[in-house]
Amino acid sequence: MKYEFLSDSYFKIYRNQYNEMKALTLFAILSILLSILGMYALSSYSIQHKTKEIGIRKANGASSLEIMLQLITEYVVWVAMAFVIASPIAFYAADDWLKSFAYRIDLSWWIFALAGVIAIIIAIITVSWQTYNAARKDPVYALKYE
Repeated sequence: MKYEFLSDSYFKIYRNQYNEMKALTLFAILSILLSILGMYALSSYSIQHKTKEIGIRKANGASSLEIMLQLITEYVVWVAMAFVIASPIAFYAADDWLKSFAYRIDLSWWIFALAGVIAIIIAIITVSWQTYNAARKDPVYALKYE
């Protein structure tokens, strides 16, 4: 008589899916880190070239919060547009992948909405530090810079 645990049997059957899940998790984390670094570099470059504009706005009475909101809004709009484009593609790809399983689950809209909210939060956190530093500088130094 040969026996084994049911969980071991399932692991043998779905071994490829477990390995694929590990690889996809690793690549997802790597892509998130690369996108954060790219957004950080892009915002740094953009803010560096807008120092004169920021100085003029501050000299004309704009508050640091208004300047921060303006700069952060630019990046949030781009992330939101990317989310609108990527969500249907991700939905159809995930739905097609889930059809290959014997027991499948239906995808809910809130999973994609949560991913979009997390992406926007990451964008805000990434850009906000540099926008804060640029917005709190004295306008005299910003105008003297260029």
